[in-house]
Amino acid sequence: MISLMDLIKIDLKYIFYPLLYILLGMISYTLLKKIVYKITSSNEKKLKSSQKQKLNTMRILMLNILKYGVVILVFLAILSVFGVNIKSILAGLGVTTVLLGLALQDLAKDFIAGISIITEGQYEVGDTIEVDGFMGEVVFVGLKTTRIRNYKGATKIIANHYMDNIINYSLHNSLAIVDVSTGYEHAPEEIEKVLNKLAKKLNGTIKEATGEIEILGIENLEDSGVIYRITLEVESMKQYIVERYLRKEVKKAFTEANIKIPYPQIEVHHGSK
Repeated sequence: MISLMDLIKIDLKYIFYPLLYILLGMISYTLLKKIVYKITSSNEKKLKSSQKQKLNTMRILMLNILKYGVVILVFLAILSVFGVNIKSILAGLGVTTVLLGLALQDLAKDFIAGISIITEGQYEVGDTIEVDGFMGEVVFVGLKTTRIRNYKGATKIIANHYMDNIINYSLHNSLAIVDVSTGYEHAPEEIEKVLNKLAKKLNGTIKEATGEIEILGIENLEDSGVIYRITLEVESMKQYIVERYLRKEVKKAFTEANIKIPYPQIEVHHGSK
């Protein structure tokens, strides 16, 4: 007959060893995580911004692989405690893989797409992308999902196999475009002289700029005024900040030069009796 002490030992075995394996798994993952960070961060300060983004994305991929690897090993170790033949499981992985592939097709697609996204450099953490009308910054790239956060703080989580129709705004520099309106009473030469003087003053002072300000001249003739266009090549997705700054500087320059910026007006005529 099995004594009470034997039953307690059996029960403790089924509780103690699983907890021990889980603890060892957590410790192992923590140590591996520190090693990955130490290896990948050794020369990080010397890298350019785009290279840092790529390094961060690869780091996330490595940590994902390690995490799933540790989880699988811990799971197999726990199964062995309960008397499951691990060797037979490993031997039958071929059949199991086929069955799992059929049952978990979407998950397999996510993993394959995740590896493809990272190895091909379609986008990286820190890039600004648009997916099905949702535009934001990539804050996480994993083997299964990608997380995008928009300017309002909302985060969209998308399975990787759905990331097949994206727009990446961070692959190339952006173009800041500012259209300014002036009254018809001002000669084009007068306006262009003021704008060229402003461009000369601002060139080299805008940190987001990757080129020089270009005064393209008259863009359009509208009912209310003459439209002049100014452009400046800037860092990716910095065009909105630069455009606001340029409009402010143009307004100041026009005020100093007594150049009028037209605005909608209504003329009222009183008929004579």
